[in-house]
Amino acid sequence: MSASATDTAGRSSGGIWIRPALIAAIVIAVFVWINAVELDSIEQRLLATDAIVSAVVRHIQLVVISTVTVVALAVPAGIALTRRNLLSRALGPPILAIANAGQAVPSLGILVLIAVLFRALGFWPTIFALVLYAFLPILRNTIVGIEQVDESVIESAVGMGMTKRGVLRKIELPLAVPVVLAGIRTALVINVGTATVATLVNSGGLGDIVYGGIVQSRSTVLWAGALLVAALALAIDFLGGLAEDKLRPKGI
Repeated sequence: MSASATDTAGRSSGGIWIRPALIAAIVIAVFVWINAVELDSIEQRLLATDAIVSAVVRHIQLVVISTVTVVALAVPAGIALTRRNLLSRALGPPILAIANAGQAVPSLGILVLIAVLFRALGFWPTIFALVLYAFLPILRNTIVGIEQVDESVIESAVGMGMTKRGVLRKIELPLAVPVVLAGIRTALVINVGTATVATLVNSGGLGDIVYGGIVQSRSTVLWAGALLVAALALAIDFLGGLAEDKLRPKGI
């Protein structure tokens, strides 16, 4: 049984509540722990409720904006590279090379490189770096999803009088949706982790708490930040799974 089929079966049998319950348990445990232990002035500042909420909101902004942007760029690029024409053959190798380079270079290296190129730190250079880093999973899955469509199905559609655009819109893209959505879900989780490292280029987010715990040698702060990042990654992956199920064409 495939992973998606297993996920669907688990959700239909009530397993849908397991992940949210785990996420809620992690978040509640963090806040109970913070309120139960004696914090010094530095820990109180880093773990203040306002600071945590602000960090979570900024982290979500980084992840959502970068992922929406990369979807808007990588999906059309993947579609274009599957077309059998001279332009796709000419542009395919450089686009794939850039996408592979984005994944090959460590995330911190990408962030620092973009900061140097922009000659600035902060939110938007980080968005640019996250887009570059998450480009490959969506691009690759779009190409794989479209290319896995059976040639005989496409030939039958053409034989029935459908145009190339019609074949793409009504056959290739619907059949590729599950694979493309899996790539988007992967990109979301990648961006959660990379956005944590992005605190080093002054982007904000939960990385501020994690890095603050490291720099200030405060293990309580470090563990609280790390657990909140894990909870956010689980939450986003869970929501991505729900969206994958809802957007998957019926019968696929």
